[in-house]
Amino acid sequence: MNPDPEPERTTGLEPGGGVPPGETPPAESSMPEAGPREPDARSRGWAKAPLTMILLLVILIAAFFLVYALVLVL
Repeated sequence: MNPDPEPERTTGLEPGGGVPPGETPPAESSMPEAGPREPDARSRGWAKAPLTMILLLVILIAAFFLVYALVLVL
């Protein structure tokens, strides 16, 4: 479908497509066709590498404090 109005069938248009003073211009028509489908951009969760690095860091910190506590007790 052509979204432009047909000048010969649209009331209130002057030759050349202008609108006379006091006239309301024709409304824009919307295109009934949908645009191209866009892929879903949402994230699908954490990636494996960052999650593994965070878990490794947490385990190392926990091990450090466990060893530190054992050294203080003994």
